[in-house]
Amino acid sequence: MKEDQKNFVLFAVIAALLLFAWPWVTSRFFPSNPPVTKIEGGKTKVVTQPGATPAADSATALRDRQTVLREAPRVRIDTPTLSGSINLKGARFDDLVLKTYKETIAKNSPPIRLLSPSGAQGAYFAGFGWRGSAGLKVPDANTVWHASGDLLAPGKPVTLEADNGQGQRFRIELAVDDQYMFIAKQSVLNGGAGTIAVAPYGYLSRSSRSADVDQWVAHVGPMAVRNGSADYVDWKEVDKAPSQYTTTGGWAGFTDHYWLAALVPDQKTPVDIQLRSAPNGGYQADFAVRDSADVAPGKAITQTSRFFAGAKEVKTLEAYEQSGIVQFDRAIDWGWFAVIEKPMFYYLDWLFRAVGNFGVAIILLTLTIRALLFPIAQRQFASMASMRAIQPKMKALQERHKDDKPRLQQEMMKLYRDEKVNPLAGCAPTLLQIPIMFALYKVLILTIEMRHQPFVAWIKDLSAPDPLTPVNLFGLLAFTPPHFLAIGVVPILLGISMYFQFKLNPAPMDEVQKQVFAIMPWMMMFLMAPFAVGLQVYWITSNCLTMLQQWVLYRQHPQLKTAPAK
Repeated sequence: MKEDQKNFVLFAVIAALLLFAWPWVTSRFFPSNPPVTKIEGGKTKVVTQPGATPAADSATALRDRQTVLREAPRVRIDTPTLSGSINLKGARFDDLVLKTYKETIAKNSPPIRLLSPSGAQGAYFAGFGWRGSAGLKVPDANTVWHASGDLLAPGKPVTLEADNGQGQRFRIELAVDDQYMFIAKQSVLNGGAGTIAVAPYGYLSRSSRSADVDQWVAHVGPMAVRNGSADYVDWKEVDKAPSQYTTTGGWAGFTDHYWLAALVPDQKTPVDIQLRSAPNGGYQADFAVRDSADVAPGKAITQTSRFFAGAKEVKTLEAYEQSGIVQFDRAIDWGWFAVIEKPMFYYLDWLFRAVGNFGVAIILLTLTIRALLFPIAQRQFASMASMRAIQPKMKALQERHKDDKPRLQQEMMKLYRDEKVNPLAGCAPTLLQIPIMFALYKVLILTIEMRHQPFVAWIKDLSAPDPLTPVNLFGLLAFTPPHFLAIGVVPILLGISMYFQFKLNPAPMDEVQKQVFAIMPWMMMFLMAPFAVGLQVYWITSNCLTMLQQWVLYRQHPQLKTAPAK
């Protein structure tokens, strides 16, 4: 009895630590960074999490973005997914918004802005240029380019030209598809008297780190694909020293939680890739063709590169990978469980397109998973029935050999063999659920396809935590509860469903186990509250299906509901 009390006290201490340390853990490892809904005064209100706006450009005093955009001639960008402009001073991509994605779920929410010009808040821009041999004047940030047209759109390319006054003409032929990819064909025409040497490069600069939080389940920050592998680089690593690579085939850029800006050099040309920080607090990703090319008088040289700026849509990234960009789908940090996550995503996405509601799709996914696991659950219950039948013999052995642990283990193993019982068989469904739950969590947190997807009633965003909590009378009281007390309705339903699921189980023989099962549902209610509602919907559905499954299996194994023989 004293041992049971010690075990229970130890469990209570661990439970308390989990309960009160969990807010810190979730903010560090599982932050819900995107804009979420909030209930205030009994009404749904959209709020933006602190830090959702990128930090200021520390290089210059900030000015109004529209004022900066008017300071130089521009070529307008207009595609089904993108809108913005190219700065002809420096030939920069520095003005880009994503038409089909909004900052919040509010109807009047502005679209996501990805790129901004230098001097404005959240400066983020890209460009292409050349390194030249000694004495060769190449275009720089102050060069004003001449454009062949005033609109860049799918099927409507634009050519930018600049003359260095030494006989060389530089040209960038720009095209864009109907998604998020720009194509830049850089050419140098040597009209001078001597041979010149040039090497094309591309750069991507941002004034600060991403406002999204880098998580161990979802990388945010610098990244590069080189020599067939993806490097997810921490901001702090780049602050200490540049990350440098030499590769043929690959790309580099910055990934936010849902967005990506990346430079893609010619996949068959050796290049040097670099990820680095700037003294003013900014960051830059760039590439340069490794070997300079000699251009004789009257000759020209051309190099084609690409620039991606847009949303990390799974199918879009995979389509670009299939077009020849090495491991472009690794922009999404799938991790070790990609072999489970990708099929799960495609099935979930198919269900969503079939039924039109992501919450319903998650419920159908849960039904599918439980149906696939049902034969294993049958074996689990059969194992539990066998274990319950030999409980009296196990108790007798424990009493007989309580002072001889090695002998007890030998006799227990002999009992299992004689009775043809596998004590581990009951663990199989639980062990299988772990990778499935983690894979689903990754799918829900990584993929943009569930972002801002509503379910029912007050649940306007399945990728965010439940905003409706009875602690402030569902928003009628004008205060926001502390993080660890802001338990939404859906987490409460999760705790209740788990409570009734445990009640259907036979009462454990051990007193400590009884206490654990009594407290566990309410612990899980607190622990799961900060997670996406979509994951909670999965778990509640799974609990309800488990109760139905238990009812069926108890009818097949009624001895599980009776007290074990003495």
